[in-house]
Amino acid sequence: MTNPAAHPPEKSWIVSQFEGRAPETHGISWSKIWDVGKSDLWDRGQTSPALVDIIEKYQKPGEMFHPFAADGRRKRVLVPGCGRGYDVVMLALHGFDAYGLDISATGVAAAEAFASKELQSPGAVNFGPNHGNKENQSRGNVKFLEGNFFAPEWEIEAGGKFDLIYDYTFLCALHPTMRKNWAVRMASLLEKDGLLTCLEFPMYKDRTLPGPPWGLNGVHWNLLAKGGDGIDIDNATGTRKEGEGSFNRILYVQPERTHEAGQGTDMLSVYQRK
Repeated sequence: MTNPAAHPPEKSWIVSQFEGRAPETHGISWSKIWDVGKSDLWDRGQTSPALVDIIEKYQKPGEMFHPFAADGRRKRVLVPGCGRGYDVVMLALHGFDAYGLDISATGVAAAEAFASKELQSPGAVNFGPNHGNKENQSRGNVKFLEGNFFAPEWEIEAGGKFDLIYDYTFLCALHPTMRKNWAVRMASLLEKDGLLTCLEFPMYKDRTLPGPPWGLNGVHWNLLAKGGDGIDIDNATGTRKEGEGSFNRILYVQPERTHEAGQGTDMLSVYQRK
C-alpha cells in the first residue's frame, strides 16, 4: 500500500517561487512573476466589495472615511502592493487622493493603464448597491509609485504621510519574519490618528503552512495592538487585551460582501494610529 506521507501534496507554483529564498530577495521574485505574466494568480479583477461598503458606510462629514480633513484638505490614502490599482481608483472615486505602491515596474504600468481607462467611465463595481451619488462624487487624484515599501526613496515622490492606508493581500504576501517591520513601517507612514484598514486574509489557512499567501489568523491584532512579532501568537482566536502596540483597533467586522476567496472567513479591521 502506498504511504501518503511519502507523497505530500504538490506545493503551488507561487509558493515554489519563494521557498528557500532569503526574505529580502522576495521583492525581486514578485517582480519576476509580474514580468512573466502570472499576476492572474492573485488578481481579483475588481476592487474589494468589502472596502467599498465600509468606505460608503462611514463617509459622511465627521465620520472616519469622510474624504476631507477638518482643515478642508483632501485626505491621502496609500495602497501598498496595489497590483492593477483597482482599490486605488475606487478610493479616488470616493474623494481621496489615492496613491498605489508596487515594487514591479510592470505592475505600475498595468495600474496606470487600468486607471486611465476606468476613470473615464467608472464601472458599477466601484460603488455599493445603495450608493446614489456616483455622478456628483468629488473625485480625488490617482498616482502610482514604483518602489520597495520598506525603503524611503518613494516617499519623496509621495510627498508626505498618509491619513489612511489599506492592506488586503500585502501582509499575507510577506514572509513572517518581515511582519514586525511591516507594522513599524505602517505606523511611520501614517499621520497621528491615521487609520490602517485591513481586509484580513487568509484567515482560514494554518499559520504554519508555507506561503505566500501566509495564514494570518490573529496576526494583525498581535502586531498592531499588542506590539508583537506576528509569529509568536498565544491564544490567537480568543479575547486579547490591547498592549504595547502603536495602534488601537476601533472596528472589527465580518463583511457581508467580499472576494470569493475569503467569503465567510475574511474579517475587516480598522486600526487607529496612537
